[in-house]
Amino acid sequence: MMDVWTAIEGRQSIRAFDTERPVTDDTLRDLLNVAARAPSGSNIQPWRVWVVKGDLKARISSACEARYLAGDEGQGEYHYYPQHWRQPYLGRRRETGFGLYGLLGIDRKDSEAVMAYRVRNYRFFDAPVGLFFTIDRDMELGSWLDYGMFLQSIMLAARGVGLETCPQAAFCPYYDSIMPLLGAPEEQMLVCGMAVGYALAGAPVNRYRTSRLDADEFTHFLGSGS
Repeated sequence: MMDVWTAIEGRQSIRAFDTERPVTDDTLRDLLNVAARAPSGSNIQPWRVWVVKGDLKARISSACEARYLAGDEGQGEYHYYPQHWRQPYLGRRRETGFGLYGLLGIDRKDSEAVMAYRVRNYRFFDAPVGLFFTIDRDMELGSWLDYGMFLQSIMLAARGVGLETCPQAAFCPYYDSIMPLLGAPEEQMLVCGMAVGYALAGAPVNRYRTSRLDADEFTHFLGSGS
């Protein structure tokens, strides 16, 4: 098993998965059981997970892809990103986008090429498994914070068994197509999706690594002592 430090440092959003390597339900169940040890206020464990494979995964992909290619941007039930971008966040976003498309040799002004790549989101980047995460609508902000810890635990647990992941907010605008296909109850809302599988060896896009700030850039050490 991979040690925690290595799992965290090596985690990245994988965007090319090996279509020839399936992921068993037993493996998924094991990693979800481990991830379920994530903390939550008063141990309420607000997460619900929907595992999709095969025909259902293909139907979800087709529904989202058709809407995207038709120019339907959809509208999620919550705002994932700021409504008004400002620095330094805008600069970090642009750095990430320019770096990814630069590696892929895609001119960001080439709308057809950009669209052709972005549509891969809805195909789970060819991963054999898609996960969807939902939460009850009456949960408050604290439960959403708990959910983030649960998602991170899944991604690290996956690395521990040789799998990789890509968390995907791209599905959220099409929640009204996805939730009925999942059979999710109306009292729940979609948090995000996630691609799970084995990374495709040698895929150039999987070499892309985003930058991170040094701890001294975002940390305030207060008080006396060493």
